[in-house]
Amino acid sequence: MEIFRAGQVPSRKGPADWFSGQVRIDTLFNPAAPDRVQGASVTFEPGARTAWHTHPLGQTLIVTAGLGRVQRDGGPVEEIRPGDVVWFAPDERHWHGAGPTTAMTHIALQEVKDGKVVDWQEHVSDEEYGV
Repeated sequence: MEIFRAGQVPSRKGPADWFSGQVRIDTLFNPAAPDRVQGASVTFEPGARTAWHTHPLGQTLIVTAGLGRVQRDGGPVEEIRPGDVVWFAPDERHWHGAGPTTAMTHIALQEVKDGKVVDWQEHVSDEEYGV
C-alpha cells in the first residue's frame, strides 16, 4: 500500500506551451514502472484552456467544480459541469478548459505508453474556443 498525501507534491503553474490562461496543476499520483496510470487535479481560471493534444492510451476527465468546455477535433464545443465524466479515445485530438466566465476543476487520468503520456500541439484559438 502507498498513500499519496495531499500537499506532498507542490502545486505548479500550467506551462504556457501547453495552456492558454492561468492553470494550476496538482499532481495526485504519478507512476513508477511498471505502473502506468497517472492523475492530476487541474484548475482552469475563466477562459483558460489546454492546447490541442492527444494521449496514446486515451484520457478520462472527472469534473469536480465549476463550468468548463471540451471539444474533440471536428466536433462541437461541449459544456461540462461537476459530476460529468469525459472519455477521449487513444490519439483523439481534443482540448478542455474553463468556461469564459467560470473557473473549472477536473481530475485528469491518463496512462503512460512507452514513456509518453501526451502529444501537445498548437494552442486553441479564441475563435475555436468560442469567445
